Amino acid sequence: MDAVKVDHCSFSYDGETDIIRDASFSIPKGSYTTIIGHNGSGKSTIAKLLIGLLEARTGEITILGQKLDETTVYDIRSHVGIVFQNPDNQFIGSTVADDIAFGLENHCVPQEEMQARIEEAAQKVGMLDFLETEPTKLSGGQKQRVAIAGILAMSPDIIIFDESTSMLDPQGKKSINDQIKKLHDEKNITVISITHDMEEVAQSQNVIVLQEGNVKMSGTPMEIFKHEEELKKMQLDIPFALKFSNALQKEGVFDHGICTLEGVVDELCRLKQTN
Repeated sequence: MDAVKVDHCSFSYDGETDIIRDASFSIPKGSYTTIIGHNGSGKSTIAKLLIGLLEARTGEITILGQKLDETTVYDIRSHVGIVFQNPDNQFIGSTVADDIAFGLENHCVPQEEMQARIEEAAQKVGMLDFLETEPTKLSGGQKQRVAIAGILAMSPDIIIFDESTSMLDPQGKKSINDQIKKLHDEKNITVISITHDMEEVAQSQNVIVLQEGNVKMSGTPMEIFKHEEELKKMQLDIPFALKFSNALQKEGVFDHGICTLEGVVDELCRLKQTN
């Protein structure tokens, strides 16, 4: 079963120029899919269409087998959570605990269940010790962890990350990317991450490449990275790990390309043990 199915969708902000043009793709349930593309390709617009913040001009969107329209949008949103680019835009409460509780209150979760769910969600993202902290005193990475906890507390089937690491430093970015992968691996949540970070793309299962509002390519990370020249024309790149492993392959050290740093290290260790 597909978690998401987009069928020939188009969307325009001004009624004249389509930002999304006849786009079609599907995302398997339980998968980790990244959506990439140059600025203006329509990535964030897709995210807003998937949760019903925007309405497609043409075409159809199906979420977990249910057609998205004005009669189903609120039910669908109970199954889909989104983490936006700027965590400051998502904070409502005066403490971390209050902020995580906000979504639960909107979903009418009984008070006796709420504290346990707040603590469980905070624990999963490493923020349990910060429940009484004011959000303004947190780092950017910590704020994003709280935003993720707020979504996790509502137990969605799908989480969309809309460029949620783009404002973080490299350490914060790696921390959140590791958290995203951990959530997918442990909870089997359908993860859709809209990103510029090719290192994150390398750790996903599926990749959708957008260009001028349409799907240019889709496939596994390695299938996409084989089109290096085409990606460069779209002002995209391949991960450093793959560049490095390709160089080692040319020197006869590796017999295949590897797109993650962990994979490169593992292969180097394996070769050292066998030699």
